[in-house]
Amino acid sequence: MPSPTMMVYRRLRAATRRREAVLLTGYLMGGGPSQWAARDHVAAGCRLYATPQAARTFNDDLDYVQREMGVRLVSDDEARALEADVARLELKDFDLPQIERAFEMYGVPLQLDGAALAVFDHGDAPPGYSDRQFRFDYLDARCRAARPGLSAADRLTLFAHRAEEVPPSMTRLQSLAAQARAQGLACPLLLMDTAPAAVLGAALDPRVSAAVAGGALVANIGNFHALVFRLGPAGIEGLFEHHTGEVNRARLDALIGALADSTLQHRDVYDDMGHGALVYDPRPMAAPYFLAVIGPRRGLLLGSAYQPYFAVPYGDMMLAGCFGLLRAMAGAFPDLAGPLQRSLNGAGGQAPWETA
Repeated sequence: MPSPTMMVYRRLRAATRRREAVLLTGYLMGGGPSQWAARDHVAAGCRLYATPQAARTFNDDLDYVQREMGVRLVSDDEARALEADVARLELKDFDLPQIERAFEMYGVPLQLDGAALAVFDHGDAPPGYSDRQFRFDYLDARCRAARPGLSAADRLTLFAHRAEEVPPSMTRLQSLAAQARAQGLACPLLLMDTAPAAVLGAALDPRVSAAVAGGALVANIGNFHALVFRLGPAGIEGLFEHHTGEVNRARLDALIGALADSTLQHRDVYDDMGHGALVYDPRPMAAPYFLAVIGPRRGLLLGSAYQPYFAVPYGDMMLAGCFGLLRAMAGAFPDLAGPLQRSLNGAGGQAPWETA
């Protein structure tokens, strides 16, 4: 199924072909394809209006959105007053009524005891500060966050937040929480970054779980971002995050090798148009390295020198992030931990995190 930003992209492209003026309302949501379509719409000579909250989808700096993209900002009152022939498109990452309708078609009522949602968030970087660096600062802060008694893999749950505890700077996560609450979602709500959720889910694969106890590399190769964690006895021992479109297998192998032997420098990734790198444990990993891979573009590491294991938690690679969210929710909401752990355990067996 298309992501919300791809749905916006397709609708904007269709409006461009029809030469329609478009008004964007709603919330800050995922950009990328939707931003490309917005630029193309304006470049084609079509009018594009947006309310301030919707416009922040493209950049938190609204002056940039107006000056560089040509989007016309309007207040909510001005938006309501626009002529009837302006096509209106509501931006949102989360659509609870749509999900409810999908369940209803199969005769399944959606009765929620909790909800866990994930998006990729660059955060609201201050003026003049790199959004790539700001994103990596957040990753670094979460890796250094303290919560006693966590295993190496479970330290990834520190990237999850109860809705009321999302850092103010993480504006997409904040927006997601606001969308969920505005749509009537009243149950316990967890928000998490997508890439750590996927890596946490990969660690629920028994082979990955066993390897992490002694030291392992786990990579999430996403559509737009590649995030690699080094996990081991010291917890999160290092990581790097790059843009998937900027790397190939050879480059990934080089970065992974440097992460494993503790020689990787932040500038090696940041100066290469990535987000950055950090090594917390100066001791090199013992070779041969165990590398687990997850994510929709995991094929980039086919033929890697590290002979990667393609993780399949519970037999389903594409649900790794969902499994990671369930694990994070069990840690964040003690009242839900029992049912979630029993579900993840399957037929009464031990959960992977209980074996390490």
